[in-house]
Amino acid sequence: MKRVKKAVIPAAGYGTRFLPVTKSVCKEMLPIVDKPTLQYIVEEAVAAGMREILIVTGRNKKIIEDFFDYTPELDAALEAAGQEELLSVSKKMENLADIYFVRQKHPVGFADAVMYARSFTGDEPFGILLGDDIIYTEGKAKPGIRQLADSYEKTGKTTVALMRVADDDIPKYANVRAEKISERLYSIGEIVEKPKIENKFSNDAVIGRYVVDAGIYEAIGRTPPSPNGEVYFTDSLGVLAKEGLLHGYRFEGLRYDAGNKLDYLKANIEFALRDPVLESGLRAYLKELSEKL
Repeated sequence: MKRVKKAVIPAAGYGTRFLPVTKSVCKEMLPIVDKPTLQYIVEEAVAAGMREILIVTGRNKKIIEDFFDYTPELDAALEAAGQEELLSVSKKMENLADIYFVRQKHPVGFADAVMYARSFTGDEPFGILLGDDIIYTEGKAKPGIRQLADSYEKTGKTTVALMRVADDDIPKYANVRAEKISERLYSIGEIVEKPKIENKFSNDAVIGRYVVDAGIYEAIGRTPPSPNGEVYFTDSLGVLAKEGLLHGYRFEGLRYDAGNKLDYLKANIEFALRDPVLESGLRAYLKELSEKL
């Protein structure tokens, strides 16, 4: 089975959950501590061995391309000022991976964005990482997308990330009916987008990590559009599920929904607490704040 070396990151959405700031700042560039959300996603892909990355953008998102580009004026200023540590941070972004960009002409959904990757991926398998989801792993745990890629490389079947959620959160996610294969691996028989709680298959939700192969394009092509004319990616995964070609993997790690305001704030606090420079001061402030409230 081919090793998964490429990644696709859809980043063309409007970011409406973060209005009004997303009227002029794309949601993928909102910072978690001192890094844009998108940088965490790209770094996960790179740590997983996926150094060829396609970012699918949209109108008014040129800032994303600029962020990963070479910045000679900034680098020269930092070098002249002797700020070697900051210079290394800038150069790291310039050399992080081989990053390519394509613009989605009309933001008509996730499945349409994936179709823009066809010439980039060819007949190779690839990871898909959604920018709203950040997966933090520590210790010996592999990056989230690598856990799925390892499973795909053993089975050859499209693999999606699974996470247990409470009943109240069922309507927020794609939901699956699945049979356990091993400790973390499941065979998915049915998948449905955002069901009502009373219609759930289980408490297993799909979050924004997928490893697929070229068969996904044909599955999208065979998926009937919804009443509004959009083809839903979850429905395309359902095509694969009916044919016994879809697996779910209950990943190891902590997931943050960076598109949710409360989760975004939690991510900022928790990542800051992991920073050796910020940790002690922030912890003292939080303790003081909690005593006042």
